[in-house]
Amino acid sequence: MYKSVKIQERIRVPPELLGREVEDSIEGSLREQYTGEVNEVLGVVVAVEDIEEIGEGEVEPEDAGVHYPVTFKALVLDPELHEIVEGEVSEVTDFGAFVRIGPIDAMCHISQIMDEYVDYDEKQGMLVGEEGNRTLKEGDSVRARITAVSFNESGEDKLNLTMRQPALGKHEWIEEDLEEDEEEEEDG
Repeated sequence: MYKSVKIQERIRVPPELLGREVEDSIEGSLREQYTGEVNEVLGVVVAVEDIEEIGEGEVEPEDAGVHYPVTFKALVLDPELHEIVEGEVSEVTDFGAFVRIGPIDAMCHISQIMDEYVDYDEKQGMLVGEEGNRTLKEGDSVRARITAVSFNESGEDKLNLTMRQPALGKHEWIEEDLEEDEEEEEDG
């Protein structure tokens, strides 16, 4: 889930940014420091939105930068367990698929892709269902449910997915399943 959060932090503006307006220098430092950061508490910082308050800058001994207390808003992706997400397959491997969810990749293990045996076709770079009529490859759009979220300071971040529930999976599969359900209702 995307959220806008307020952050209070002491920001170092390096010497190369000091010739600009103070707010521009701080904004540059904030973007460099925070954009793309994975934080255990916040999630993934997508963008710095707005600087609300800038305190008095201080120079510290043996540091050419200036340190400012700053209050700012940031847009973060904070994935929640069981949340339904949309994404695009960014990579297919013999053990599953990586799905791009906003600024990060999540892992969907091969056993969580569909309700049938799945094989990896290395030559074509795709996962193929046992019945052969469903495939998953790089660039496919999918809907999935988050089954595990772990962001930690050691950098071993993980976001796991499943597509084995109704109304989940490759968008084409979802449409096919809906059409089959409608036909079954009409027949009986």
